[in-house]
Amino acid sequence: MASRVDISGHPTWVDDRGGNGEPLLLLHGGLGNSDDLLNSIGPGLAQGFRVVAFDRRGHGYTADTDADFHYADMADETVSVLETVVGGPAHLVGWSDGGIIGLLVALRRPDLVRKLVVVGANYHFEGTVPAELDPDSPVQDELGNAYVARSPDGPAHLEVVMNKTFRMFRSEPTLTRADIARISRPVLVVVGDDDLVALPHTMSLYEALPEGQLAVVPGASHGLPLEQPEALNRLILAFLTASGPPRTLMPIRRARA
Repeated sequence: MASRVDISGHPTWVDDRGGNGEPLLLLHGGLGNSDDLLNSIGPGLAQGFRVVAFDRRGHGYTADTDADFHYADMADETVSVLETVVGGPAHLVGWSDGGIIGLLVALRRPDLVRKLVVVGANYHFEGTVPAELDPDSPVQDELGNAYVARSPDGPAHLEVVMNKTFRMFRSEPTLTRADIARISRPVLVVVGDDDLVALPHTMSLYEALPEGQLAVVPGASHGLPLEQPEALNRLILAFLTASGPPRTLMPIRRARA
């Protein structure tokens, strides 16, 4: 059920789908909204989990403020949602910016994280591939149309949000491999084989995680949750429902760990 909840003094759009399973918090991407994940992977996950999502400040149905965007503030919002709405620890599934935020929450408040799935996420701003959108691609128009259809700030505010977002992209996040090595929770790293996040950067994220698992999905881009929701759900569900660390026939990296 969707409602507006006071999160850190700001009315925030939250959708709590209920259910008897363990809570699972979906974290949407930058310039996106919770509907992106609720409508793609959400139905498959809701069969076994209590799925919760929220639109961060300046995204989706949640109004913006005059403040700039920073991942640290977005992590604070997420912690408040976990404490206020979820009422305790949850599995976190974050796409793109949502994955970055998930990493930050796992570092700051591991007590609020059961397991973490990050999809197409970079831990440093230099980890993305310089790319220009194909002028024939519908992505930019779709992002703008989705914002206009939802935002209480009106169409004219889209340019403000775009500017704040790309300003953040140019300087954040700035985590290091040493930071990533302090994440104590099991983490599944998922990326498309033609992702906006560079594959060597994704590999370095996986290799730095004490309890990491890695999935590179063939024939997928940064839009993986929208392109192949069923394939992504299979990976997520297998990871979240597994008891204990993986047991394999020929462990190499895990044997050393």
